[in-house]
Parts: sequence; C-alpha cells; structure tokens
Amino acid sequence: MTLQIVDPGFLTTVQDMGRHGWARYGIPPSGPMDAAAASAANILVGNPADAALLEITLLGPALWPQCDVLIAVCGATFELWAGELRVPAWHAVFVRAGHSVRFAQRQAGARAYLAVAGGIAAPPFLGSRATYLPGGFGGWHGRALQRGDRLPIGPDPAGRPAHALLTDAGMAWPRSQRPAYTAMPTLRVVLGPQHDAFEPEAIHRFLGEPYTVTPRADRMGIRLQGRPLAHRGPAEIVSDGLVTGSVQVPPDGQPIVMMVDHQTTGGYPKIATVIRPDLPLLAQSLPGDVVRFAPIGLREAQALLRQGMAAPPS
Repeated sequence: MTLQIVDPGFLTTVQDMGRHGWARYGIPPSGPMDAAAASAANILVGNPADAALLEITLLGPALWPQCDVLIAVCGATFELWAGELRVPAWHAVFVRAGHSVRFAQRQAGARAYLAVAGGIAAPPFLGSRATYLPGGFGGWHGRALQRGDRLPIGPDPAGRPAHALLTDAGMAWPRSQRPAYTAMPTLRVVLGPQHDAFEPEAIHRFLGEPYTVTPRADRMGIRLQGRPLAHRGPAEIVSDGLVTGSVQVPPDGQPIVMMVDHQTTGGYPKIATVIRPDLPLLAQSLPGDVVRFAPIGLREAQALLRQGMAAPPS
C-alpha cells in the first residue's frame, strides 16, 4: 500500500504533530505550520490527530494511490481532483486505486494538508515522522518529496477493510469550525518575556499598527515589515529559549515570528508570543498580506488552548 508522487509540487513534506522534548539539544519541534487543519484532515479519515500526513505549500502535487484510499484535504483552498471528478476540501473522499489525486489552482491560504487513512508510514526519527529540512532528518529521507517517491501507507487504525472506507466518504468538517484565511488577520499575543526592553511607544505601535508579511517567510520564521520598534536599551540579550510563536525584534526593529522549525535559542529581545490557536492564521499568510497584533491575558490564552479545535465531523 503506497502513495506514489507523480509531481511533488513546490514544497511537499511529511509531517506529524512534531518532535517534542529535544529543544535542549537544539532540535526544534517541526510539524505542521497549521496544526488545526492537519488535525482536522486526520480526524476526517479516522486517524489519530497526530498521524503523519502531507504538508503542501503554495503549489500542490499530483499523487497516484496504488490502493483504494480514503483521503481528506484541509487548510489552504485548492482546486482538487480525484481522477476526473472535482472533489471538495474539508471532506473525506474515497479514491480508487490508480485514480490520480491532483491539486490545481490555489485560491486562498498558503498550506494544505492531505491525510490518508492509515497515515504515512515513514520511519520515525527521535519519536516523530516530522520533516526537519535544515537538519535533513525525519519525514521521507529528511527532504521534500520528489517525483517517483513511493510513500508507504500504514494500516487503518480502526482495522477497516478497504471496501469499508467507502462508507465513511462524505464526512465533512463543520463549516462553522473551518477557519477563514483572510489577508489581514489579527493575531492575539501575550506580552513578554522581554517587553520591558522596548520603549512604551514601541509597545503601543506593535499593538496598534499593521505589519506586512515579507518574502523572508518560511517554516523557521516569518519576518514582518512596519514602522520599527525602538529598543529601550541594547538590542541584543544573552541568548535564551524560544518557543513557536515567539516574536523577536532584532536591531532593525522589525519583528520576526518564530515558526515550527525555529532555532531553539535566540539573542534578540522578545516583545510577545503569538498564542497557539492564532498561529495557523499566520502560517496561511502570503508575502504582502497584512497582520495586526492584539493583547490577550495569559489565563484567557490558556483557556483558548484547552478548548482547541474540538468540533466533530458531521
């Protein structure tokens, strides 16, 4: 049971929910940039939310299942085809062996997630199948997918025979729980841990003015452009830990939001941290899109994280 890559698209990698517990050794979590969409895709096909799947960036791939499969695509909106049929995103879709799955025109967002029942059975590395491209490990040979790759598909977690997958086709993620990937999202942040390293006017500006996503945006971090943020003192600190969502401000005063492949320590003051539920909105932004920041209290942010994206498929 394999999934053959006919055309890899722009950047398609194998990801699961990340490689946690290794930051002390300089290894970031990796995993999906939009964890909510990845989880939804897995749940629709009956996988655990953290099963390995494909992260698709900007230009989608063409795939050829070698067996009957149940798939779901969530996240960025692409025109999606299974054989000669156009099929919907945010739905479970049954695809017969030998019928291609093709991504055509992208319409909104930057990253989509394709899950297949059974998950992508790439060999785990340090407890995860997530691809870490800068380190060249995890995923499928530590790299982006290439034409001709044959990805093994794991056994169905519920033990469903292939013909039973057809009965689960059509399951849909509720429309009310599908995110709107707008070109001007508001990202909620908890201030700190070094917000006192900035002038009060810089805090006011950070929370009140728009910032533009620059082309220097990838899985490690997203650089933003706006009116510079003035440091109160030195623009560098003794390096300390970073987490996904940390907003560093280097000497040029332009914020950088750390994403899933971020370095584990950094020497620039961190003005704030983007809360985890809002990181998918930034992950789906494109160069030229505009974002804003709004403050949120720590307890409220923790409550939102506990709620998660818990809506069941219908």
